[in-house]
Amino acid sequence: MRTFLILLLLPATLVAQEGAPALKHYYPVPEAAHKSVEADVCVYGGTPGGVMMAVQASRMGKKAVLVVFRKHVGGMTSGGLSAVDLGRGDSIAGIAQEFLTRVGKQRGFKPSDAEKTFLAFLKEANVPIYFEHRLKDVKKVGNRIESITTENGVTFTAKIFADASYEGDLFAKAGVSFHVGREANSVYDETLNGVQFRNEHNFVIPTDPYKIPGDPKSGLLWGISGENPGKTGEGDKKLQAYNFRMFFSNAPDRLAFPKPKNYDRTKYELLLRYLKLNPPIPLQLHVGDSNNQGGFSTDHIGANYAWPEGDYATREKIFQDHVNYQQGLMWFWTNDPEVPPQYQKRVREWGLTKGEFPETEGWPHEIYVREGRRLVSDYVMTEQNCRSQRVAEDSVGLASYNMDSHNCQRVVIDGKVRNEGDVQIGCPKPYPVSYRSIVPKESECANLFVPVSLSSSHIAYGSIRMEPVFMILGQASGTAASMAIDMNVSVQKVPYAKLKEKLLADKQMLEWKGPVSGTGNVKLIDPKKVDGIVVDNPQAKLVGEWASSGVNGPIVGTDYLHDGNMGQGKKSATFTPNFPAAGTYEVYMIWPPNANRATNVPVEIVHADGVSRLTVNQKQGGDWKKVFTGSFTAGTAGSVTIRTEGANGFVIADAVRFVAVKR
Repeated sequence: MRTFLILLLLPATLVAQEGAPALKHYYPVPEAAHKSVEADVCVYGGTPGGVMMAVQASRMGKKAVLVVFRKHVGGMTSGGLSAVDLGRGDSIAGIAQEFLTRVGKQRGFKPSDAEKTFLAFLKEANVPIYFEHRLKDVKKVGNRIESITTENGVTFTAKIFADASYEGDLFAKAGVSFHVGREANSVYDETLNGVQFRNEHNFVIPTDPYKIPGDPKSGLLWGISGENPGKTGEGDKKLQAYNFRMFFSNAPDRLAFPKPKNYDRTKYELLLRYLKLNPPIPLQLHVGDSNNQGGFSTDHIGANYAWPEGDYATREKIFQDHVNYQQGLMWFWTNDPEVPPQYQKRVREWGLTKGEFPETEGWPHEIYVREGRRLVSDYVMTEQNCRSQRVAEDSVGLASYNMDSHNCQRVVIDGKVRNEGDVQIGCPKPYPVSYRSIVPKESECANLFVPVSLSSSHIAYGSIRMEPVFMILGQASGTAASMAIDMNVSVQKVPYAKLKEKLLADKQMLEWKGPVSGTGNVKLIDPKKVDGIVVDNPQAKLVGEWASSGVNGPIVGTDYLHDGNMGQGKKSATFTPNFPAAGTYEVYMIWPPNANRATNVPVEIVHADGVSRLTVNQKQGGDWKKVFTGSFTAGTAGSVTIRTEGANGFVIADAVRFVAVKR
């Protein structure tokens, strides 16, 4: 019997739960009564991509079945992620737009309403759902899957299969090529893959990482890795962090955050130390879907590395560790007497939404697996696709969200704690996803679709991995699966012209014809295509903590830096060119203008005749601005330094360009 305690410091209507709800990712189930199921199309995975693939195949006259790991359909869309990361909402079409229309709104719907809508789609399409059937074996004959068997003894035989799981379990058991973790930038000629030392969702005030402040010998606080973090652009097996997308309420009947059974206060010592420095609150507080925010928040950084290739027992341990961490985090916020009162008061105004996730007393039942295994097929989606520098000619739908990786590790740099791996860089416009990226190499499997864990680099997957896009790719997979059956061909041999015709007839959008502007869409300038010597911010020598951003444009390269409008006088960025010959050079600067920028940014230029100082107005701009002309010696003696002393707004450091003056 559960014990409930009234917490006197909270409103009298708010009940504090002592002990976590019964919440599990995996548990054995008894053998099923029916031992075999036959279908045209068998979809494994109850994600939005899986649901919509089964629905589309059924709409095209095929017998489709949906095999689901747990008790729910809809994946993260019904598991808490109801804010729906759309990117460009006007690029969402076809069955994904049909879902958004039927659920009643594009963003902010209730998770329960999302699941009801998915179930309605499946019922109308006469798709049987096999809940709590967990994959055990895959039987292949040559390069085709003949059947899959689940742990409870059911064998599913079909002509076409789909792996619509977030982890890629089916294609891994089928012997298909895949990748886990971050590729090095060199693998696909990218700039945002691998290790990334940026400042999004980081500690905005330098924070000591040691148990005894200032004493490395005392050891590190919980949650901080003492390993070498690697160098920028290096690949590794690390994953962007997972969390639960809690559904918040500030209504009088909200549910208090439960105290986990294995609550460990030491896990939050770093957060407490950080809060005492008075940073912005690292927590999203608003009605509905709540995500990670800031340096120490709901993302359980570094705790998920074993998930993609782990067995079910391993994943259950990781799942419970995430439950314990995040429930403990919220309990700490609302109950620990050392939390500064200005923070605790704000968090105590919030709780879990009554009526959502009733079987787990308001806590989401789905962990946000942002990334698992990723297919490696004949076409790998990369950063160049996201930037529209490479365009897939066999489009099956559009993606548009920014290239988004959450942090992958928490480490120590120069004696201060720092998160590593977060990237938030916009895409200039919605871009096509290749049909070849959702099917394996034909030599490896000729009758399999992968609409969720598709063939993509880590950083490109960060843009593609949005639930509406999974629905779009599920629609394409269901359409192509039906065609492959009718034509008696491998999934790789489905004629693209016929597939395109059907997708367009079903109101899918395959090409973006709208403007290259708007949220998440900025003008990007390739430094290699600009005349002169360009020094971009990754090559700048930085003093102090600068934050990386890609929200506004124009941008040289992949991002620009800003000072956060904090620590004036303690930050600088020095751009040092390597002049091939002495001579007269024009110096240009560029920055994305905005109303919050400083009008008096100090700039110091070291040249052959001495040092020149000037100020620039960063509220205005938008193109290269010539700020100086003078003599420079050959080599690296010259430089341009952007400083922050006395700045009356945000200071931007993006790129500096040097153009030789011809005599």
